[in-house]
Amino acid sequence: MSRINGYIGRRDFIKLGGAIAAFSANLGQVPAAYAQESTQQPISPALALQELIEGNSRFVQDKRRNPHQSLLRLAEIATVQHPFAAILSCADSRVPAEMIFDVGLGDLFVVRIAGNVVSPRVTGSLEYAAKVLGSGLIMILGHERCGAVTAAVNGTTVEGEIGTFVEDIKPAVARVKGIKGDRIDNAVIANVQYQLEILNKSKLLTALVTEGKLKIVGGRYDLDTGEVTMI
Repeated sequence: MSRINGYIGRRDFIKLGGAIAAFSANLGQVPAAYAQESTQQPISPALALQELIEGNSRFVQDKRRNPHQSLLRLAEIATVQHPFAAILSCADSRVPAEMIFDVGLGDLFVVRIAGNVVSPRVTGSLEYAAKVLGSGLIMILGHERCGAVTAAVNGTTVEGEIGTFVEDIKPAVARVKGIKGDRIDNAVIANVQYQLEILNKSKLLTALVTEGKLKIVGGRYDLDTGEVTMI
């Protein structure tokens, strides 16, 4: 490309303008491969879990691929979504599901609430992910040193509506009272198990599990290592 005194020549400028216009026109077009992917059948529950495990392994090893974060991906999912898994996690700022599982736009349907507690609205959201969007896996993800769990364990009095989710965790705390080990971590694990029991009361989700279309699991995220372990 010729330049005159540091400026692009008129002829080359016209060519460049045409290239930019063509690129802009094609931005909204989804390549055939992406179009096929957006209409594909949901992956199996086993494969969905494998995708999460492998993604977390890449995150822990600092070998992230950062997939599905381009403008092409943005265009692909602008009008349709098929998240392969749904995650119920704590609202803690240190537990961003898409990052710790090394996925991108449209890959996960994420519900975040302090203490990763299950309520009718949370259940409804996860039912939507599984039944309507076709997510083959639901994971309830607790995490190390959870503030909500800690408040429930210590019996901390809190103001406003903060105490509502603390109350939702107390039944789990009661289950591990007197058990050896770290009180908070025991309660974090017990809370995931307790919330799983509540979620499994959903007839809609139970039917999908019975049909082999859905798997519901629990996990614990380690704030120090970034590793997710299955519960």
